[in-house]
Amino acid sequence: MAARLKELYEKEVVGKIQKEFGITNPMAVPRLEKIVLNIGMGEATQNIKLLDAAVEELTAIAGQKPVVRRARKSIASFKLREGQPIGVSVTLRRDRMWEFLDRLIGIALPRVRDFRGVPKRSFDGRGNYTLGVRDHVIFLEIDYSKVDKTKGMNVTIVTSAENDEQARFLLKEIGMPFAK
Repeated sequence: MAARLKELYEKEVVGKIQKEFGITNPMAVPRLEKIVLNIGMGEATQNIKLLDAAVEELTAIAGQKPVVRRARKSIASFKLREGQPIGVSVTLRRDRMWEFLDRLIGIALPRVRDFRGVPKRSFDGRGNYTLGVRDHVIFLEIDYSKVDKTKGMNVTIVTSAENDEQARFLLKEIGMPFAK
């Protein structure tokens, strides 16, 4: 069974984007390429056990096992050495990406306290959108009683759009709740 948002994209959004931006070639229509979830754990330099919990929780959220990220270079003021594990990340593509986006837009974001929409200015200039989530407990897959420390995470949505305007239109039509 195809993801609900993927069907919406294929049936309705593609036509709207073609009409809005005057794109005649259907292969040139902007689309989602991947979603990258990242949890940075600066405290892991002192306590390596924190990374195990982050791996477990990100696995539950994403549905696939994340990769442990290591420091690229040493920074003495942060007590960080090259090669030390400092975060976890996972890249979602195809059906898992669409399922995650559906859960993010429909379930997780409305659970944020005092939610007024996601910021419009978090685009990078090349059509990619990064959303910072302060508390990973908004996802239903996380059991609140087992969490010892709440973690923030970054959700980066990578699109094939040429500019931010096309990417913003694409995400808005899919259902991303941008702030007014």
